[in-house]
Amino acid sequence: MKHDRKRAMLVASALSALAAAAATVALVAMPGNAAGTVAPSNTAPPTISGTAEVGQTLTADRGTWSGSTPINYTYRWRRCNAAGNNCSNIGGATDSTYTIKSNDLGNTLRVRVTASNSDGSETATSSHTAVVRAPSKPPTGCPPGQNADVSQVTQPARLVVDKMQFSPSTVTTSTHTLLARFHVSNTCGQSVKGALVYATAVPFNQLSVSEQPSGSDGWATINFTVLSGFPAARHQQLLVIFVRARKPGDNVLTGISTRRLISLRASLG
Repeated sequence: MKHDRKRAMLVASALSALAAAAATVALVAMPGNAAGTVAPSNTAPPTISGTAEVGQTLTADRGTWSGSTPINYTYRWRRCNAAGNNCSNIGGATDSTYTIKSNDLGNTLRVRVTASNSDGSETATSSHTAVVRAPSKPPTGCPPGQNADVSQVTQPARLVVDKMQFSPSTVTTSTHTLLARFHVSNTCGQSVKGALVYATAVPFNQLSVSEQPSGSDGWATINFTVLSGFPAARHQQLLVIFVRARKPGDNVLTGISTRRLISLRASLG
């Protein structure tokens, strides 16, 4: 009898131990309590790079997070007042980049990043940007003032041959010299000093070839000699002149150079 009671006590103790072990296993296996899994935690906040200007694109860096992988990240851009407060979500702005809109002008922006895994989620928000400003005016390539030295003119500006004068105004078979004046400006409307103006007749060999600089008033003067190739045709009515203006040192086909064709009356009668 004494042995039966002792055996029963041992069996009951073993069953209790098994039940406790089963309960522990069940507890560990419950969702959210898997061995080694940790919910995301932000260790360095998100940041924003880019220029706070209408039309510019900002890029969010999600910051640094700890937690069990895989971790999913979502983004939400927010518009705040100039001090970075009173923020509200921007509709549809849920990518890691954001192009600044006109209604962001005068405000600041933040990005909110949410990290989530099977064990939970956490949200972190960036510091606010600088106050959004209006778009910058594109550079003109022209210096200030009414006149410009060609050395100060850069792209996207271009030179323009916008005026010309000829003496005589009509070329005849008795014409031996032709005085031509060409005015050089730029696309900002300034008279340009120091541009090199090249001119010759088309077809070639009707006039001498010359290249002269423009003066402080933008005018360049070229004295042509009429050559044996004029007239180029028996019934020629126009003398066509090719004119090019360029910046010294620039490639003649690139930079701020310009070229055009000009004609004056020819009379062979």
